Amino acid sequence: MPNFVGIFGKGGVTIMIIVTGGAGFIGSAFVAKLNSEGITDIVIVDELGESDKWKNLVNRRYVDYIHKDHFIEMIGEDDLPFDGIEAMIHMGACSSTTERNADYLMENNFHYTCCLADWAVEQKIRFIYASSAATYGDGARGFSDADDVTPTLHPINMYGYSKQLFDLRILRQGVADKMAGIKFFNVFGPNEYHKGDMASVIFKAFHQIRETGKVMLFKSYKPEYPDGGQMRDFVYVKDCVEILWWILNHPQVNGIFNLGTGRARTWNDLIQAVFAAMMIPKQIEYIEMPVAIRDQYQYFTEAKMDKLKKTSCPAAFRSLEDAVYDYVVNYLQKANSYL
Repeated sequence: MPNFVGIFGKGGVTIMIIVTGGAGFIGSAFVAKLNSEGITDIVIVDELGESDKWKNLVNRRYVDYIHKDHFIEMIGEDDLPFDGIEAMIHMGACSSTTERNADYLMENNFHYTCCLADWAVEQKIRFIYASSAATYGDGARGFSDADDVTPTLHPINMYGYSKQLFDLRILRQGVADKMAGIKFFNVFGPNEYHKGDMASVIFKAFHQIRETGKVMLFKSYKPEYPDGGQMRDFVYVKDCVEILWWILNHPQVNGIFNLGTGRARTWNDLIQAVFAAMMIPKQIEYIEMPVAIRDQYQYFTEAKMDKLKKTSCPAAFRSLEDAVYDYVVNYLQKANSYL
């Protein structure tokens, strides 16, 4: 392992919070939330590579950055160069629902998370991790985050399966009461710009409208859903990080929780909101869905939020229209579009 002790040296600084995936979409948004609360004792763990993720960190304040491979080595050798760690927010993972390398997802999403969780439990450090609504597969078994439902779920892509495996592991080991897992639904908002094909439809639609004046949506292949009538639980990243902040500050709240608005909306609703925010007349073209993804396509997602609400979490969400307006007007249309 490299002789890496960070910019302050071993024992030279007290670190409060580690955020893995801290340069990514939700991770960097949460770092922005921490900064807004006056917290800068943060270590970012990520893999920047040649992507533009680094731009998510320009406005942020933190004490160090560690490559994810170095970090897992430090955990394994009990050689972290920091004292006083209070929490680990584990948002780091490959989030591509089309990733085909199953071995990579097993190592990067499942085994990596296992190592961090085991260490955090042993060290009595607050551990909050990202699960995913992709664990629900085609939705045939509903969208309940109840512990007795989780083992019955059948993800339809390898990404969802990699998340499901860890949820099952903590239930099997009886440690779900020692950490909080968050099943994010369709999150959108600032700092997602590096995600390419995995960026939200809002981000893609904004640029399509700018370039062509219209948006292309997939046709429906189920008679009960009209074209553009497929439904998702769209949730704004700003609302997500408020809930993460609340969970961080309530260490007695543990288990696996959905994080969505609890209200599904159509793709047509979403695109109408984008056109309205841009003050451009709506024009949608419905196109054929690639055959390769038709069998993995979710026609409906809607988070069941009862479990989180029972914890007294003030789970308040902007309307889809208000969230899209904020994202478009205050970020996508601005030169500095980062949190």
